[in-house]
Amino acid sequence: MKPRLIKGMRLVAGTHNPGKAREIAALLDGNYTIVTAGELNLPEPDETESTFVGNAVLKARHAAERSGLPALADDSGLSVAALGGAPGIFSARWAGPDKDFAHAMAQVERRLEEAGGDDRAAWFTSALAVAWPAGPTVVVEGRVDGTVTFPPRGSRGFGYDPIFLPAGFTETFGEMDPDAKDAMSHRAVAFAKLKAALVDD
Repeated sequence: MKPRLIKGMRLVAGTHNPGKAREIAALLDGNYTIVTAGELNLPEPDETESTFVGNAVLKARHAAERSGLPALADDSGLSVAALGGAPGIFSARWAGPDKDFAHAMAQVERRLEEAGGDDRAAWFTSALAVAWPAGPTVVVEGRVDGTVTFPPRGSRGFGYDPIFLPAGFTETFGEMDPDAKDAMSHRAVAFAKLKAALVDD
């Protein structure tokens, strides 16, 4: 039987990031009871995979197996063309153990200056995985293209949002109204695919 996400069911969000958890809940339209891995005191698994998809699956399976509940996990990050796609899957690690994204954004700026040139093309990727305890795992991927801009602008969002300017827009993700960002972000693209695969209208 095909796995489904039934409205009202309890889902574990495989994250310790409150900003990401809020975004996940909003993108699921409030149709599910979301509890985070952090709230359940589940340990954060080592992200040992080499792709966003691999790490999303790892985190979802980890949360599902330890909680006994269906779990949804996202692995996402910023890739900058002039940096060979970095920070990519290491986006969170660039922020260090204290999750200092001001430091991470400064590191992006510094490395771009060291690289020279004026290519500021960048993209956000989001891989979403839903895993059932002792059951299947479904994974999808979304992407949004744009450029990086400095200095950082805006205090909304989280992570690298203040330096990412999506193509065709004049506001960074850090300046955008959350609803506007949720309508077109990399995570929104991935969630649309996930809903098409797992949610009955």
